[in-house]
Amino acid sequence: MSITDFSTLPLSDSMLKNLQELGFKSMTAVQAQSIPHILKNHDVIAQAKTGSGKTAAFGIGILNKLDIKKFRIQSLILCPTRELADQVSREMRRIARFAHNIKILTLCGGMPFGPQLGSLRHMAHIIVGTPGRVLQHLDKGSLSLENLNTLVFDEADRMLDMGFIKEINQIIKYTPEKRQTLLFSATFPAEIVKFGSSIQKDAINIQTITVEKANKITEYFYNTTPETKLNTLINVLNHHQPENVIIFCNRKLQAQDIADKLCDIGVNAGAIHGDLEQQERNEVLVQFSNKSCSVLVATDVAARGLDIKELKMVVNYDLPHDEETYTHRIGRTGRAGKEGTSITFFTQRETYKIDKYRNDNRFFEQSENLQDAANFTLKAPNVTLIINGGKKDKLRPGDILGALTGDAGIDKKFIGKIDIYDRKSYVALDKAKIEEANSQLKNGKIKGRKFYVTILR
Repeated sequence: MSITDFSTLPLSDSMLKNLQELGFKSMTAVQAQSIPHILKNHDVIAQAKTGSGKTAAFGIGILNKLDIKKFRIQSLILCPTRELADQVSREMRRIARFAHNIKILTLCGGMPFGPQLGSLRHMAHIIVGTPGRVLQHLDKGSLSLENLNTLVFDEADRMLDMGFIKEINQIIKYTPEKRQTLLFSATFPAEIVKFGSSIQKDAINIQTITVEKANKITEYFYNTTPETKLNTLINVLNHHQPENVIIFCNRKLQAQDIADKLCDIGVNAGAIHGDLEQQERNEVLVQFSNKSCSVLVATDVAARGLDIKELKMVVNYDLPHDEETYTHRIGRTGRAGKEGTSITFFTQRETYKIDKYRNDNRFFEQSENLQDAANFTLKAPNVTLIINGGKKDKLRPGDILGALTGDAGIDKKFIGKIDIYDRKSYVALDKAKIEEANSQLKNGKIKGRKFYVTILR
């Protein structure tokens, strides 16, 4: 038996069985080093890179210790962005399948306050949320943490970067002094160490960066000009022909502008930034993750917490503010043994900043050497169908899949990812089948009920 087997941990039989069914074959470095301490109620401060299994590390520990019969909030997980909070909630719910009646609530800004109040009246075991909205509920008295056992800060470095320290300190005042505090971060700047020491007691310090396998990424740098940067981007996409790509820029207005200009030339592109409503953000991210959109243009803050499987390329349209941001951006590609590509643009005025990036493993190219991409397009293979029904309507992926393959007669191979939210569901379909599926569902039923259906353009 390997020391990285989950069976070496004092986990319940039902938890071990669920982990096996979910495909958790062995522990990652951060899981092997942190879960034993979490189970023993020690405070932990852990540094591990994005995609290393941090959520499962604290999730397995929290859920295995949960007193399910005690319908009070026992754990609070704070995240810097709505997207990361949603991602953490989904992963926690997967792990929580080992037992019945575990309730996990997500409390984020940008979502209606009323439904959250209704959900909180029925209580929960675990809260996942962003600092601002969690603090609002605490101040209003709609959220109580008097029974809290464990407080988790996920991606704590970004929470401090984004200026949440005031809200965090206020939230801590609402928590019991005797509690377990877990702090997970991709980087360990001095501010994180200081923050951890102020809120933790005898914390176990874990750093797994050096033992984690490096992503397989080929890194290119192109010298360009502000006037020709968009054309260079198009030429780069034409040269590498990635299936999907995230383009990072430093300003939200620029993100939307780039996406719009790419759409104008026939590229299926979308943008996420701070000016979007939550539903707009959800729909862009759904389309990108289900292969209905090939290019996502984003700012760092908006993209924090995105969980995109098998991302082929990352483009730094703007030079990152620091090397840590660069590492975090490009670390989204080349995961799980796959190969990835990163492209970084810099202008003549930024040349002095580039010296710190130069090494023998990075390629510095001239944008003029790229072939000019005439009539370039990048089309996604799928289109997304929206169904006006979701979790609150008791819809499950199997219900939608059954309706499409049954009465609608769509072959399963043409149906992609199905995402279900509270009141809406999104289904990816091969674009050759989208009109047929749309027509069939409009005239048919799902679980014996009719739902309004439309195509997301």
